[in-house]
Amino acid sequence: MASSLTKDSVQPDSSGSEKTFFGHPRGLATLFMTEMWERFSYYGMRALLPLYLVAPAGLHLDAASATAIYSVYVSLVYLLAMPGGWVADRILGPRKTVAVAGAIIMLGHLTLALPMAGTFYAGLGLVAIGSGLLKANISTMVGHLYNGPDDARRDGGFTLFYIGINVGAFAAPLVIGTVGQSVNWHLGFALAALGMAVGLAQFLLGSRHLSPRSADVPTPLSAEEKTSTLRKAGIWAAIAAVFYAIVGFSGVYTLNWVMVPIIIAGLVIPVVVLARIKRDKDLDGTEQSRMSAYIWFFVAAAVFWMIYDQGGSTLSIFADESAKNSIAGWTFPASWYQSVNPVMIMAFAPVFASLWLALNRRGKEPGTATKFALGLVLIGASFFVFLAPLSIAHGGHKAAALWMVAIYFVQTVGELLLSPVGLSVTTKMAPAKYASQMMGVWFLAVTAGDATTGLLGVAGVDLNTTSIVALEAALAAAAGVAVWIYRNKVKQLMGDVN
Repeated sequence: MASSLTKDSVQPDSSGSEKTFFGHPRGLATLFMTEMWERFSYYGMRALLPLYLVAPAGLHLDAASATAIYSVYVSLVYLLAMPGGWVADRILGPRKTVAVAGAIIMLGHLTLALPMAGTFYAGLGLVAIGSGLLKANISTMVGHLYNGPDDARRDGGFTLFYIGINVGAFAAPLVIGTVGQSVNWHLGFALAALGMAVGLAQFLLGSRHLSPRSADVPTPLSAEEKTSTLRKAGIWAAIAAVFYAIVGFSGVYTLNWVMVPIIIAGLVIPVVVLARIKRDKDLDGTEQSRMSAYIWFFVAAAVFWMIYDQGGSTLSIFADESAKNSIAGWTFPASWYQSVNPVMIMAFAPVFASLWLALNRRGKEPGTATKFALGLVLIGASFFVFLAPLSIAHGGHKAAALWMVAIYFVQTVGELLLSPVGLSVTTKMAPAKYASQMMGVWFLAVTAGDATTGLLGVAGVDLNTTSIVALEAALAAAAGVAVWIYRNKVKQLMGDVN
C-alpha cells in the first residue's frame, strides 16, 4: 500500500503536499485505511459471532437463538446509521463523529474479548453503536474530498474506497476467524479491537489531509434544541433504566426483553419513515410518484437482505456442524467461508460494471426493476442450492465445501445485481427535501430484513431445516417474479429516472 502514493500536481492536499493516492486527494488514503481496518474488525467479529454463540466453549446456545442474536445485532447496526448521520449533522460533524465511533467500536471489541458472558452483550451493543455512528459519515467525508458531484474523479474515488471495504472484509475471517476458532475465541475478539485501534490511530494522524468541510457541523443545534434534546434523551434513558431494573429484580428477565423491542423497532421504524416521506405534502407529484416506485425497491431489498445476511449466521452454523470444510485434503475453519463473498465481489464487480456499460451503449441495459427481479430470483436460487447440502447432512454425511462456495457465489451475483443498483437508484429518486436522508432510508431495508430473521429466531424457528429454507427460497423467487411482472408499472412511476 505504501507504493500507492505518487507525485501529482493536479490535486494538492490541504497541507500543501503534492502527493496523491492513485491520483486522488491524499485524504482518500486516510479514509481508505480507516474503512479497511474498521471492516476488518467488524467482519472478523461477525465471522466469529454465530460460531461462538453455539460453541460448547462459547455461550453454547441453540442455532435459533444464535441466529436471532446475530440478526438483531446486524439489524441494529443499520438502524443506528440514521441517528449516526444526525449526530454528525447536528452535534459533532463527520470527522469527530468518526473518531468517537472508532473509539466506541474498539472498546466494544475489547469488552467482547473479556472471558465473561455477562459483558458479551454489552460489547455487542457498543460495536453496534460505533458502527452506526461511523457507517454513513465516513462515506460523506469521501465525497467532501471532491469538487462537487461533477468532479470526474469522484466515482473512481468511491470505487477505491469500496475496494478498501472488501479488502478488510476478505482478510478478517482468515486472520480473526482462524485465531478465534483455532486458538481462543476471546483472543480473536481482541484482534478485532487491535484492528480498529490501528484504523483509529491512522485516522487521527491522517485527518490533516481531509477536507476542512469534514470538521464542520452542517446544521448545529441551537441552545434551545440542545436543552430539549438532552432532556428528552434523559427522560427516555430513565424510563428504560427503571423498566429494566424492575424486570431484572423481578427475576423474569431474559435476553428477549432486549431483543424483542429492537426487532419491533427494526420492523416498525422503516414503515414509519417511508410513510412519513410518502405523506409529506411538500413533495410534488413527480416526487410522490418516485417514492411509490421506491417502496417497491425497498420491499424487494428487505426480502433480499433477509436471506443474504443469513450467509453469516444460518449458513455459517451449518458449515461448522455439517460441512467437510476441506478441499483437496486441506482443512480450514468454517469462518473462512465469510471471505468468499468479498473476494468474489472484488473479482466480479468490475465485470458487471463493464457489462452494464457495454449493454448501455447498445441500448440493451436492463432497467432497475429487472435487475432487482434478477437479484431476488438469484438469492432465492442460492437457498434452493442450499437444499442439496441440507439433504446430504440429513442423510448422516458431511456436505462438500464446494456446495457452500456455490451458495455464496450465487448470492454474490445477486448482490451485484441489486445492492449497487439500489444505492444508485436511492440517490436518483430521493426527493430534494430528503436528499441527505435517503441513504439512511436504504439502510433501513437491511434493518427490516434482518429484523424479520431475528423475529423467526426469537420465535424458536430453526432456519437450518429443509422446509424453512425452501419456503424462504420460494418467497424470494416469487418476489422477484412479481417485480418483473410489474416492472413496466414501476418504470412508469419512476418517471425519467433510469
